[in-house]
Amino acid sequence: MAPQVVCLGEALIDRIFDRREGQSPEVPFWADHPGGAPANVAVALAKLGTPSALVACLGTDPQGQQVEAALQEAGVDCAALQWTSAHPTRVVLVNRDAQGERTFVGFSLPDPSRFADAYLEAEQIDFASFESAQYLVMGTLGLAYGSLGQSMRTAWAWAKQNGVITVIDLNWRPMFWPQPEQAIPLIQTFLAGVDILKLNREEADTLFQTDQVEAVQARLSAKLVLLTDGAKGCHYATATLSGYVPAYIVDCEDSTGAGDSFLAGFLHQLTHQGMDLLENEDPLRSAVQYASAAGALTATQPGAMTAQPNARAVEAFLYLHNQLMT
Repeated sequence: MAPQVVCLGEALIDRIFDRREGQSPEVPFWADHPGGAPANVAVALAKLGTPSALVACLGTDPQGQQVEAALQEAGVDCAALQWTSAHPTRVVLVNRDAQGERTFVGFSLPDPSRFADAYLEAEQIDFASFESAQYLVMGTLGLAYGSLGQSMRTAWAWAKQNGVITVIDLNWRPMFWPQPEQAIPLIQTFLAGVDILKLNREEADTLFQTDQVEAVQARLSAKLVLLTDGAKGCHYATATLSGYVPAYIVDCEDSTGAGDSFLAGFLHQLTHQGMDLLENEDPLRSAVQYASAAGALTATQPGAMTAQPNARAVEAFLYLHNQLMT
């Protein structure tokens, strides 16, 4: 089925370290999980039942093959994947504490610009194959790298020329930038004209010097801004509506990818209900609740892609929660 959502950007391996106190030294203390925010969103959408495609570059190494296998297993369209033998698939080193919260430690190579995902080539992307796409999803990490950054700008221009809704997950990670001091002005320029923006409270403070979602929306004139705050829930704003949805309380095993599942959950609702959803208070709030449930379920299991729920699981979660609340 032709993809409704095209995700473009980094695809990588999260190498998660989480040895617990008292464990035997023989117990492995790290595990590799396919990840990368755009890749996670593509997989989460496919699992929920919305056709998605990923545009990314992988290394011709076991890690790249592991990422591709996870994408294909979920049903993501992988026809636009690019491959390089000159650079390895990115491996991100992540520490996970007993509460499931992550700390980014570094990379398997000292130079963050030398990994395969940074070398996505714009001229090799066949945008004509995405003529049925309604949404383009990207982050901002790729702006740190010449080739991937150019691919993102080319994709942005294609989306604007063809009426495709642009969706940006800010995903601020200074460690990805060889020169972090250049990041903020580049990101701010890139966000001009974005249709839908998802960011967290810390990112709002850093990029916009405010944690008020209405102020961010007004500054960008975006159709929608989603401002997440972990266990404190999500604030959202359009030009005419704003609101708040509290987070669902779950036992957190691993928060990796929960925000990506949140975004995918919202886009899944948007593809089914259309952009008119943003103009109606109750459906908009319900869509944010659905997204919150998808994110919460992802946090209950280790790994980003493997933990993402299907639509039946999200609907069951919401039904049980609503039953408990009545």
